[in-house]
Amino acid sequence: MHLTMNSKERERLKVIHRITNNELTVANAAKSLSMSERQLYRMLKRYRSVGDAGLIHRQRGKPSPRRTAPQIRQQVADLCRQQYRDYGATLFAEKLEEYHQIVLSSKTITRILKSEHLYTPSRHRKPHRKKRDRRACIGEMIQFDGSDHAWFEDRGAECCLLVAIDDASNRVMMRFAPSESTESVFEFWKLYCTTYGIPGAIYTDYGSVYYDSADSTTEYQRAMNELNVECIYANSPQAKGRVERSNRTHQDRLLKSLREHNISTIEQANHFLETSYHHYHNSRFAHTQEKQDLHRSAEGITLDAIFCFQTTRTVNNDFTITLNTQFLQLIKAETPVPPPRSKVTLKKYLDGSLHILWNNNELNFMPLDHKPLKHPKTPVRPKPNHPWRSKWLDTHSLVNKHIEKIDLHKPNSLSST
Repeated sequence: MHLTMNSKERERLKVIHRITNNELTVANAAKSLSMSERQLYRMLKRYRSVGDAGLIHRQRGKPSPRRTAPQIRQQVADLCRQQYRDYGATLFAEKLEEYHQIVLSSKTITRILKSEHLYTPSRHRKPHRKKRDRRACIGEMIQFDGSDHAWFEDRGAECCLLVAIDDASNRVMMRFAPSESTESVFEFWKLYCTTYGIPGAIYTDYGSVYYDSADSTTEYQRAMNELNVECIYANSPQAKGRVERSNRTHQDRLLKSLREHNISTIEQANHFLETSYHHYHNSRFAHTQEKQDLHRSAEGITLDAIFCFQTTRTVNNDFTITLNTQFLQLIKAETPVPPPRSKVTLKKYLDGSLHILWNNNELNFMPLDHKPLKHPKTPVRPKPNHPWRSKWLDTHSLVNKHIEKIDLHKPNSLSST
């Protein structure tokens, strides 16, 4: 008969041999084995009855009474092959509980998939870098990034997911856009400030939307300076690793959720984020309890006038200004019209409307279909009593008198004079 003992059972056998040889008392043996004397007496009784086999766990080689039923294991394997082949164990466990009323841990599912040769290990993690402590309060710093990906797979065009994650609480806000452009970023932060408030700092990369290497201020920097928001830039993707890891999570979870709901347009995806996904994801992964919120209220601030495209133009002599080959005629109303050569500010809102400001006052204007015609200048004649005119007349009369004295018929008249 072959007996299989683990290391703990072999150590127990050694101690029991010493007890049977009267080398050790039961009390001292129980202390050395970290068990009660009562348990050790039961073990001695089984040892004297069946020998060494009495020290082996009696459930060894038998199926566990808490094992997953074979029909459940088969159902899980079939569902993985048919619907959830590219799902990870954790997400697969959530979908089994949500749609199929099968409650299993991710580790149990991993064992089932390994036994059926359906398990695909995740990629190896990169070496751990020095950890930066989280900010203490919500809204103290927001990490922001755009993720270009085939979010709709073959159901729609590729687009960009704009992701903002709070550094202190992991709370996320997301929005789909055609690309990571200035207009899309402005629309995102206008919605963010309306929903949560104005944050203290925003952590981004050195993208052209956020930073200009020519030492000129971008529209994004100008808008954040007006809101008194600090702009922080990451020198590497690992520096803003929190939002980068969040993007990887959404490329797994969110992509599959969009597939389950058959969503194929940006409008449908944004509606799904606002009505369902934001609440589900934040309730599971965000930690907002017992943390102070440092967001500043946006009440009383005209966000449309901040998240816009702004430029400066000079007023022409005919009180017009030009913008992209378009002539705009300033109209005099309650607000006085600025004099020629004055500088005015033009703001184009996200809704396409145009606003012209001078000394913080909005001006009325009218677009023109063509270039204004130049009015012909009429010569201004001096008055008869003008000093310049009288001086000119006196000089003219003297010249005429001198010419009258010259007799052109005489040969030496000109020289004699």
